Amino acid sequence: MSTKIAFLFPGQGSQAVGMGRELAERFPVAAQTFAEADAALGFPLSRLCFEGPEQDLRLTENTQPAILTVSVAAARVLAELGVEPALAAGHSLGEWSAHVIAGTLSFADAVRAVKARGAAMQKAVPAGQGAMAAVLALDAVEVAEACQEAARETGLTVQAANLNSPGQTVISGAAAAVEKASALCKARGARRTVMLPVSAPFHCALMQPAQEEVARVLAAIAIGDPSIPVAANVTGQLVTTADAARDALIRQVTGTVRWVDCVQSLKAAGVELFIEVGPGKVLCGLLKQIDPALKALNVEDAASLETTLTELKSA
Repeated sequence: MSTKIAFLFPGQGSQAVGMGRELAERFPVAAQTFAEADAALGFPLSRLCFEGPEQDLRLTENTQPAILTVSVAAARVLAELGVEPALAAGHSLGEWSAHVIAGTLSFADAVRAVKARGAAMQKAVPAGQGAMAAVLALDAVEVAEACQEAARETGLTVQAANLNSPGQTVISGAAAAVEKASALCKARGARRTVMLPVSAPFHCALMQPAQEEVARVLAAIAIGDPSIPVAANVTGQLVTTADAARDALIRQVTGTVRWVDCVQSLKAAGVELFIEVGPGKVLCGLLKQIDPALKALNVEDAASLETTLTELKSA
């Protein structure tokens, strides 16, 4: 197969009870992946993915290893079927999935690390004090200016957290500052702003304690050079060394997810087909907003796997 493929891995918010169960039932390599995760964590993460309860799956320290595990399971199924990426990227948490597939770090280490990452993110800001909001149909530069104005007026932290597409920027910070920045974005012409149901203000300076914990965790893990280039959220550029990978995973905790730049870097490297690997289709949607000409498929269950394999045969 000569088509140049990039795998895209989803982040937090794509979780759903039942995710990964079909793949685990049909493919031994997927079942083995869930067994590895359970063993690495010392508790049945697989049961939480397959059966819930949803409120436990939604806890950040559970959500992150759960999405990572489903994503890696799906990627391993694809690899067994002869579908492997030339490059990879992941949105926030998904960058860890990308590095597992690239061989930068072991799956067991990654599962334990992202559980610690999730717990540290949850602990960094007391519940209710932080917030995130999506700003729709306003230029990212205007959003950044609104955040600066809101930060000056309130004396609190607020910044662009995710540059998801030309028409969607997510802001993050102290709740009052996010509300103020949202109002300023509307005044500047945003179509609308939507407060997001998140448990903490991710990808802003308030996450500094979590970033320090991630740095500590990564210092104790063996990291190698990625076998394929991986786009780094914090720069949008491709990383190819262990040091650059570690640095990117640390800095993204407080840094902006430059998703548009990540996609553009993959496209510039000659990627012709993007496959979202893991739960949901959020990244496929963003891809269409970034560049409608880009071809996107997804693999999260048996039906989507079948569709993707059929499409690949005709590619």
